[in-house]
Amino acid sequence: MFYQYGALSPLAASAAATLLVCVTAAQAQTLPPQPEDAIEEVVVQATRAGRRLQDEPIRVDVIGREEIDEKSLMTPGNISTLVNETPGIRVQVTAPSLGAANIRIQGMAGRYTLLLTDGLPLYGGQSLGLLQIPPTDLGQVEVIKGSVSALYGASALGGVINLVSRRPTPEPESEVLLNLTHRGGQDVTAYSSAPATQSLSYSLTGGYHRQTRKDLDGDGWIDMAGFERWTLRPRLFWYGDNGAKALLTLGAMREQREGGTLSGRTVPDGTAFPETQVSRRNDAGVTAQFPLQGLGTLSLRASSMTQRHEHRFGEVIDRDSHLTGFAEAALKSETGPTAWVGGVAFQSDHYHSKGFSDFNYHFSVPGLFGQVEQTMGERLTLALSARVDDHSRYGTQYSPRLSLLYRPGHLTVRASVGRGFHAPTPFVEAIEATGFGRLEPLGDLRPEVARTASIDLTYARGPMEANMTLFGADIDDAVQLRQTGPASVRLLNAAGVTRTRGSEWRLRYRHEALTLTGSYVFVDATEPDPSGIGRRAQPTTPKHTGGFVAMWEEHDIGRIGFEAYYTGRQTLDDNPYRRESKPYWELGLLGERVVGKVRLFLNAENLLNVRQTRHNPLVRRQQAADGRWTVEAWAPIDGFVLNGGVRMRF
Repeated sequence: MFYQYGALSPLAASAAATLLVCVTAAQAQTLPPQPEDAIEEVVVQATRAGRRLQDEPIRVDVIGREEIDEKSLMTPGNISTLVNETPGIRVQVTAPSLGAANIRIQGMAGRYTLLLTDGLPLYGGQSLGLLQIPPTDLGQVEVIKGSVSALYGASALGGVINLVSRRPTPEPESEVLLNLTHRGGQDVTAYSSAPATQSLSYSLTGGYHRQTRKDLDGDGWIDMAGFERWTLRPRLFWYGDNGAKALLTLGAMREQREGGTLSGRTVPDGTAFPETQVSRRNDAGVTAQFPLQGLGTLSLRASSMTQRHEHRFGEVIDRDSHLTGFAEAALKSETGPTAWVGGVAFQSDHYHSKGFSDFNYHFSVPGLFGQVEQTMGERLTLALSARVDDHSRYGTQYSPRLSLLYRPGHLTVRASVGRGFHAPTPFVEAIEATGFGRLEPLGDLRPEVARTASIDLTYARGPMEANMTLFGADIDDAVQLRQTGPASVRLLNAAGVTRTRGSEWRLRYRHEALTLTGSYVFVDATEPDPSGIGRRAQPTTPKHTGGFVAMWEEHDIGRIGFEAYYTGRQTLDDNPYRRESKPYWELGLLGERVVGKVRLFLNAENLLNVRQTRHNPLVRRQQAADGRWTVEAWAPIDGFVLNGGVRMRF
């Protein structure tokens, strides 16, 4: 089930102070272990005040366990479908050769989106990380759209997606899912949880995922990258007698991907161009809360992540490592209508490349943050938050946010303005697809700074719920990739403002077992033209997208669902075949039948077999200046996909 209340997003003139309603690990520990269907209310601890979702001044979109269950039948190996079908969010393929993708929120670049697990930065940059997270052990996904630098600093200029872990129930439970696709994909995931003592519980999640490489149009270039991946994540949950609680999480992932040309085949210049990536990631994190009598509640969070890659782009091979360390301590309290929180944070990001040392960096960022929420009667709440970060390279940055909640009757109004920043790194979309082989050394880049604002209206009465959001963002000094020679590119700050304006609309109707949902999103995103003359529409950003979902579900019987999603025309950048994409529809059907503890499912994605290579080749006639042999992905690459399997619960 998808819950949505309030607004959040972009545009402002320079905010003065602001509230941040982020989603942190505290959400994962709101209640002691209990059956998930026993929880009637959705509580968002990200605001640091532990309020109900409908009481939050900032819009927080929450995807519940029911919706996660449904999407896990479509793509059991990753969360791309889960987040991509949320209005205002677009999963954009950034490297068609290897299948890498990032998350764009309301038209803003994917590098501005922060991906967390239980409030911890365990996945580093998105790129392939998004495609390496199985949804098996997720209990909830929380989304905040717009700048949330006021609590999360430089990594959250465009928004935050927090993956909340599944809570163990009082009784032991286990689940195994087996999935096959007609395109040569296989998934095996397993989840188990149980109480170890009266105050200690555990969960263990593992998965094995495999995809056979596919050349769908027979041109010798791999359209669907082959990969083999396994993941393992144990968690421990502790609940003390006095309300204290803690979560410990560990994770390990290994993956090998293969793309580029098939053996014995070549690109147009007559040479072979294999692309591969071997990934290894290990992480550990802990969150804890301790009530302090007379003072409030002390919250602690800390994590460490190590990610190592071996990339190959044709003849160029590079090995790199990315290390992230994070720690935070905060004290929160509530007195009558006033709730406040204050804290300190520290994050360290270290990148080291063996082959391209010019792009190595080591950032350390200590920060201070504070937040106050004031409830004025039953209808009005104001929230103010601010953060100061002392970035080791880009200096002191101030990030404020101000939000308002007003509830006259069945209508809920939310408004917010804020400011945030992003610390530039070499990892823009094109470079993630090609590596550093043709990138000139970085100059003195300035931090990217955004002013954001939004207003959100929600009307709910009986079985109907309607929502409208207006949003916008102005980004100064956005980093752009520019061609400097026939075979060289450089990152520079744009000479002007990158603007995003848009709106989201949603209408939902529920009647017994049937739910109907319609949505429409308009995005007008423009940026200074890299040539230095005038402005242009941001590439691969459709102005119009929409969707319709019909779902019938009975708990002990099964479910039947139909989906239709529309993607409008997109401006393309440096595409030798066309300047504008074609609009397209993606249709899907899902069926699941419950037989005791066994669930059989069959899912058909992209029934119309929309595929980019049915219109134009994916491979360019000649190599681009940045080293790419493929054009941008503006439509599905894999076409129609049929998958099915069995899910067994014990």
